[in-house]
Amino acid sequence: MTTSVLTATHATAFAPISNQFPTSTATSTATATATSSATPTSTAPPSIVGPKIKGPTRPTKQLPQSLIDEARRHERVPFDPEKHLDIVAPKSIFTMKDIGLEGQGISATAASEPFSLFTPEAVNQMRAEIFSQPVLDSCQYASDFAKNMIRGFGPRLAPFIFDAWNSPEVLQTVSKIAGIDLVPAIDFDVGHINISIDDVTAEVVSAHQHTTNGKQGRGDEEDDISAFAWHRDSYPFVCVTMLSDCTGMVGGETALRTGTGEIMKVRGPAMGTAVVMQGRYIEHQALKALGGRERISMVTSFRPRDPMMRDETVLTGVRAISTLPELYLQYTQYRLEVLEERLRLQGRRVRQREMSGRGLDVAETRKFVQEQKEFLEAMLLELVE
Repeated sequence: MTTSVLTATHATAFAPISNQFPTSTATSTATATATSSATPTSTAPPSIVGPKIKGPTRPTKQLPQSLIDEARRHERVPFDPEKHLDIVAPKSIFTMKDIGLEGQGISATAASEPFSLFTPEAVNQMRAEIFSQPVLDSCQYASDFAKNMIRGFGPRLAPFIFDAWNSPEVLQTVSKIAGIDLVPAIDFDVGHINISIDDVTAEVVSAHQHTTNGKQGRGDEEDDISAFAWHRDSYPFVCVTMLSDCTGMVGGETALRTGTGEIMKVRGPAMGTAVVMQGRYIEHQALKALGGRERISMVTSFRPRDPMMRDETVLTGVRAISTLPELYLQYTQYRLEVLEERLRLQGRRVRQREMSGRGLDVAETRKFVQEQKEFLEAMLLELVE
């Protein structure tokens, strides 16, 4: 097994997608329009295997009351980008070509190094919502991948979190790093929380999908340092934010398996920093972090804003850790909205050709219809009764 470490000191070896990011101020934002730096080749998406549990399961290990009480001490305030964002460009953005996966996925971006995103005050507000009693009463989950998760709380129970992730500043920043314009996938997977107390469990970067491809680490050395099995995600992109003070922690890097089988590591995060990754197409795992009282990460999933872009979202990794009626409703709504917009745009193309005297392009129309047929057939595979 060959392992290399990707850190800021290696940035010169990798071409960033763009250097047009804000400077380090609490009010700066990324304003450039996201553009794809390459057009990936359309290939069959990698398969996903989900948790072994049959349905939603509540945690058996209770969270420390001191953790909850500390989070609730903070006075709740509305999200304010001037106060709660501290956006600084990642020093490096690693491409799919860098890791030997050129042509796969929907963007040239593979993963970023951790970059500053939220202020300490914003982190405190998020923790206050996460550990509020209504959220804890109805939104705790456990699986064979993580013993303590909080997810599916929605904008009513967590307005600060939803306002933050839907703010233009955050969306522009995440999209710029990803190389394509992104939006949160569905509400249920905004702000998924992984909680590890005293290293009893460990979070996986982009782990709210909780999926594994069934492969274990290669060799005893890898088994000793890994938090979970190698896996790929259910959604095209994820943004993982650290909500814990990482002072004194050792480890916690993200390991990526390259196209040649080598293992590359991206350095671990700090509180308020985030990592953007095209986790649907990259086999990865989080390495164990030692030290520290607790480790809490927030994972928000993203999909392309452009309805005409390929979208290979699956529910395999989240079905068993979700309330199915709500998950299926949100998934169906977004897919039908995408389909509706595709039909509207295709209808406009047909009318434009007619107005210009060119007539119907039968071959192109058949191709479009076939793509929508495959889109609907993919939905049938996900809506399991």
